[in-house]
Amino acid sequence: MSQFEGVSVVKQANVYFDGKCVSHTILLADGSRKTVGVILPSTLTFRTAAPEVMEGVGGSCRVRLEGSSEWTSYSAGESFCVPGDSSFEISCAEPYHYVCHFA
Repeated sequence: MSQFEGVSVVKQANVYFDGKCVSHTILLADGSRKTVGVILPSTLTFRTAAPEVMEGVGGSCRVRLEGSSEWTSYSAGESFCVPGDSSFEISCAEPYHYVCHFA
């Protein structure tokens, strides 16, 4: 799916890490919430409350989940899952465009 239909967008952006990650929250008709954003070239650590699925829609990244020593590469069209109440490191050499789906 290349677009979401029938959504509301929260106007205020979510800005993290001095602007290295910027996203907007979208609210779907079924009540679910997602964020759509971009991570600029950097290496960042995010904490999660709920489980997340990160769907890459442009660019690429490397990810290391909490407790792992392995980095895994992802590109546009690929997704990775992050457990709730954990963290992950993400390293981007180019802008990485994503949709974050909350479980």
